[in-house]
Parts: sequence; C-alpha cells; structure tokens
Amino acid sequence: MEFLTHNFAPIMFMGLIVFLLFGFPVAFSLGACGLFFGFIGVEVGALPESLLQALPLRLFGIMQNDTLLAIPFFTLMGLILERSGMAEDLLDTVGQLFGPVRGGLALAVILVGALLAATTGVVAASVISMGLISLPIMLRYGYDRRLASGAIAASGTLAQIIPPSLVLIVLADQLGRSVGDMYKGAFIPGFVLTGLYVAYVMGVALFKPHMAPALPLEARTYREPDGSPGLRSLLVLTVIGTTAAVSLGVNYAAVVSWLRGETVATMPTDETIVVAMGAGVLLAFVIALINKATGLGLLSRMAERVTFVLIPPLMLIFLVLGTIFLGVATPTEGGAMGALGAIVMAVVRRRLTWPLLRQALNSTTKLSSFVLFILVGATIFGLVFQGVDGPIWVEHLLTGLPGGQLGFLIVVNVLIFILAFFLDFFELSFIVVPLLAPVAQKLGIDLVWFGVLLAVNMQTSFMHPPFGFALFYLRSVAPDKAYTDRITRRQIAPVTTMQIYWGAVPFVIIQIVMVGLIIAFPTLVSGNLDKAPVQDMDKVQQQMERMLNQQEKLAVPDPAAAPAAPAQPQPGSTPAAGAVPVPEPAAEAPAVSDEDLLKQLQQGPAK
Repeated sequence: MEFLTHNFAPIMFMGLIVFLLFGFPVAFSLGACGLFFGFIGVEVGALPESLLQALPLRLFGIMQNDTLLAIPFFTLMGLILERSGMAEDLLDTVGQLFGPVRGGLALAVILVGALLAATTGVVAASVISMGLISLPIMLRYGYDRRLASGAIAASGTLAQIIPPSLVLIVLADQLGRSVGDMYKGAFIPGFVLTGLYVAYVMGVALFKPHMAPALPLEARTYREPDGSPGLRSLLVLTVIGTTAAVSLGVNYAAVVSWLRGETVATMPTDETIVVAMGAGVLLAFVIALINKATGLGLLSRMAERVTFVLIPPLMLIFLVLGTIFLGVATPTEGGAMGALGAIVMAVVRRRLTWPLLRQALNSTTKLSSFVLFILVGATIFGLVFQGVDGPIWVEHLLTGLPGGQLGFLIVVNVLIFILAFFLDFFELSFIVVPLLAPVAQKLGIDLVWFGVLLAVNMQTSFMHPPFGFALFYLRSVAPDKAYTDRITRRQIAPVTTMQIYWGAVPFVIIQIVMVGLIIAFPTLVSGNLDKAPVQDMDKVQQQMERMLNQQEKLAVPDPAAAPAAPAQPQPGSTPAAGAVPVPEPAAEAPAVSDEDLLKQLQQGPAK
C-alpha cells in the first residue's frame, strides 16, 4: 500500500495508456481513468475526499470558457466556404494560372491549401476538397502519384498552423495565453512552411520534370480571343496592388501616427503585413469592379477571373485576422464575423441552400461536441493527477534532463513526434500539453513560442504513415481502382496506399526541418509579439534605497551638526526679559508610501 501511495502519479499515467491501448475513445478513457484512480486514491488515503467535490466547478468552468467559442465559429465559416464551391473555384483558377509552369498544378494545390487553411481551419475539409478536385486532374496530365498525394495531404495540414487554426485556439487555452498572441506568433512560421513546400515542389519540377509536367495547351481554358493567356493586364494589376501594399507597409507607422495624433515609432510586423496586404488587395478589387461596371475592357478574362475568385476570400481573411491583430475584436468575435461573412459570400454567389447550411451546422456541432467531451475527460483526469502531485513528478522527470532548455526541447519534440503516430492534435493538446507547460515555464521558455513549436510538431500527426488522418482522408477520395478519364478517355491506374505513404515522407521531413528552424531562430515566432516592458529590478531597488535614505536625512537632523538648544521654559512660566523666543520644533517630514515611491520612480529620479 505504501508503494502505491508513493508512486500513485506514474501508476495513474500508465493506467491511462492501458485504457487507450484497449481502444476506448479518448474522451471516455480520460474520464474513466480519472474517476477510477480518484476513488482508489480516496480509499488508500492518497487524496482527500474534498478534492472530488471541486469537479463540478471545474466542469462548469469549461462551459463558461469564452475562448472555446471561437472553435464552432471558425469551423462553421470554413465548412460554409468549402461546401459553397469556393475550393473548386480557387483550384480551377489557380491551376489555370500556374498550369503552364512545370509543377504548376502542385504549386496551385499548395497555395490554395494555404488559402483554405486561412479560411477553413479544418484539415479534413481541405484534404477532401483538394483530393476530389485536383487529384484527378493531376493524374490526368501525368503527375507522379507520390508527389500529387504528398502535395495534397501536406497542403491540407497547413490548416494546423496558419491562423485561424483550431489547434492554436486549444493550445492557447491549455497554456493560459491569449489566442491573439498565438495567432501572431504562428503567422510567419505558417507562411515559411508554405514556402518550404513550394521550394520542394519547384526542386522536383526542376530536377525531375517528368514527375510534374506542365499543363498542355488544350487544357488551358481561360484564353483571350487572339489565343494569348492574358497575363499582361493581370501583371499590371498585381504590380499596382503590390506597390500600394508595399508603400503602406513602409509608411504604416507614419500613417498610424497621423491617425492617432501622436508619434508611433514602430508597428508589429504581423499587423503591418495584414493591413498592407488588405489595402493592396482592396485596391485591385476596386479597379476590377470599375473596369467591369464601365465596360472599359482593360482586364483580360484571366485577370478578371483571378480577381473575382481570389480576392473575396482574401478580404474575408483580412477582415478576421486584421481585426484580431489590430485589437478591434477578440478571436471569438473575429470568428463570428468570419462565419457571417462566409454566409454572405455564399448568398452573393447564390450557393447557400438549406441542405448546405444544415450539413455545415451538423458538422460544426459534431466537432464542437467532440472537443468538449475530450476537454471534460481531460479535466477529470487532470484534477486527480494534480491531486496526487503528478505535475511535480513530471517536472522532476523533465527538469533533470541534461542540456537545460535545449535538452528539454529535444526530448519533448521527440516525445510529441512519437505520440503523434497514435494520437491526434486534440488529444495531445489536452493530455500532454498541460503536463509540459509548467516545466517549460519554470525553465524560462516563453509559452507562446512553445505553443507554436508544439503546433508545428503536432502537424506531423496528420502526415505520419500509417496512422496520419490526412492520409486516411486522401485515401477515402483517391481512386482505388483503374478508371477511364472522362476527358482524355485514357485508362488511369489507381493510387495505392503505399504511394500515398511514400508521398507524405518528404513533407514530414520538411515539417521536422521547420521545428528545427523555430528552435534555431526563435524570432520567427517571438518577433511578432508585443514586447512587454522589462524592468531591471536591481536598479529599481537601488533607486528606492537612495530615495529612502534621502527621506530619512530630511526627517532626522544630524545631532552633531545641530546647535545646543536653550532650556525650554516650564509650562505656565513667562520668558525672561531679553530672552529670545524659542520657535516651535519643525514638523516631521511626512512618510512616503510605496505607491508614492513607485510614482516617483516612473517619473524619473528626484532632482
């Protein structure tokens, strides 16, 4: 019994692993394990009975958590956009734009995947949409099956890291940090990872062109009457929008200073990028609208198609992320605006129907309930685990690792990478992250940076062969039997499961490289965060001591320097003739409170 009491935390953790290995759902495994060991702990005296009485309050606290409201809002926004045909239009347009380039279809898949990630935030929706739309086209024109499968699965997982990501919302809640800071920290790493995907595809197209051929001439549908692709006017429109965006970005601090009426030296990088890009995109859209309304004919078919298909979702992204980065709206409010904007876009395009809305609401309810049940189970497990000093056991286990911060980060990332073979990001966030966060904070690691690092690592959970969910999603829509293409009338061989697995391997390696880049260059994350003012407490203490000494000197005169005081007359007596009247003693200097001292410190040293 004594052994059980002293080793209750590790036994409880191993018991959770046993529950999971039996194949029970994670939410119920967490809850059952917590209650089971909670009752045992009360019986053996390892836990007080009053601890379990706090459980209802913890569960009601989940219901009152405003942060988690962002999950159904962003999920609904993404599902409406995806089911209203936005993904199909984007892939068709961007595929036509990049089709003449070797690897253009794969590049289009990655870029559209990044755009969908910034609107949907749901991996399943992105992977299934692009698998249904782009995979048959890539197979039709001779793309290597491994490259096509890997590009589709990897681009879908960008929804994990590019805001508004559901993973970042959950991690912010578990780490006790704001969702806005998590979004700001993940903004640049998400697009750096997208750039690494693009670089890989371009490298394959350059060195192995047979794996990623260009789109043939007959497949390029958006052409001018004279046969030209119509890229000149698109290039001019792009240059105008880019010039406006760059000009605003360079002078953004000056513009903000003019608007506020006070000098602002610098502005956050993420806010500058979002506002500048939003202004450039809006200018291009206004020019296209004027051209269409007046019938000037200045833009080609391709330019108009790209403008009217790409810019509305981009403007929705800038509306949601821009209001969050500017501090105008909370992530929950931004998600609500995004959901409303998605409904408006679907209505304008005449794609919103009652079955579509009902399916989107059903899927949103299921996903939100899934997250809530896991969180309830994790709360039950966490309460009992904390009651038996489980976090202290984990802390002693991890703080004793050699190498300090670096050793801790290496072990944690290897652990997350291995666990991602079996658990998805929700389960990792609710089970593992609460155990790691206190240790990271004690080692002096910024929790926002740590959360973004874990989010990039958890992204591999969707790509791990053989259990990656993105691979399962793609497998469900990829052809598993030979079929006849409806356009070329050629026989197309099926996509095998091993081809999907091998296609995912290079992109998993790229994700691991991204984890290393974040560790090596932490400013990729922390450079976007608002810097809190840093106070040198030693200097503050020295200055307070000097001020206290000055106050003491003013209040207590030096007895050696003071003249001998004449004898004081007795009460009721009158002074002798010619005697000099003795003045009343000076009142003592008033004592200085701590608040007054702090105010004086903020105003500067005493003159």
